[in-house]
Amino acid sequence: MTFNNHSKTPAGTSYLVQGNGAPVVLIHGVGLDKSMWGGQLVGLSPDYQIIAYDMLGHGDSAAPTDDACLKDYATQLKELLDHLQLDKVLVLGFSMGGLVARAFALHYPQYLNGLVILNSVFNRSEAQRSGVMARTLEVAKKGPAANVETALKRWFSEEYAASSPAQINAVRDTVLGNDHHGYLKTYQLFASEDNYMADRLADIQVPTLVMTGELDPGSTPEMARAMAARIPGAEAVVIEDERHMMPMESPKRVNEPLLTFLASVYGQPATSEPSTEEAP
Repeated sequence: MTFNNHSKTPAGTSYLVQGNGAPVVLIHGVGLDKSMWGGQLVGLSPDYQIIAYDMLGHGDSAAPTDDACLKDYATQLKELLDHLQLDKVLVLGFSMGGLVARAFALHYPQYLNGLVILNSVFNRSEAQRSGVMARTLEVAKKGPAANVETALKRWFSEEYAASSPAQINAVRDTVLGNDHHGYLKTYQLFASEDNYMADRLADIQVPTLVMTGELDPGSTPEMARAMAARIPGAEAVVIEDERHMMPMESPKRVNEPLLTFLASVYGQPATSEPSTEEAP
């Protein structure tokens, strides 16, 4: 099957496909879109078929319904895979995308070869829950502009923000460009569903990697380790000195453990370097 680089499904999900090989689906976080994955497209697509899409209410995808739940976000991914005629994939979810990936693994396990949960929340403390709920109330009043500046300071290191102002501005513009309803609905789920079906995480029976940054204040190393402990055989990886937006800020540091994990799931991909051996 041949894919256009940017396409839409019949249900209105905007997606792109790049590369060839075993399929890997990337799910972005709240307020972002599929454009966040530039570093992963470069680093992973030489060996894998990378599929990135816009969540409900984000980018060029359809808006969520007023009563949308986390399962609806998982079902969006199912519809995309059916459209692409993909029977099994590895799913990688970042932040809110990690919640969607977890929900997908529990509701549609027959589609999964493997699972990566990246910089995502789990079992927030009361203080953490209070903070995110307060931010949600601000979003309800003011829309995406409510907390974008404080979010950027949480997401990126000061050094990266100072050295890459164009990138920071692009992320800010993406967040501010969100539809108010779609952003709020998704943010409400992000704020409330950190323990979604937590009692069933042991049902996940595929190779799983849970990864975050040492300095991620919202998706902490403790959360990553606790989540991995609930999933049989899951590995927890904490990248030293990295913050929330480490896939964008430090793609090479993130891609290295990802490629190791992908190779363990799919088998070592063929090297893209030409062979130096002489023919017999």
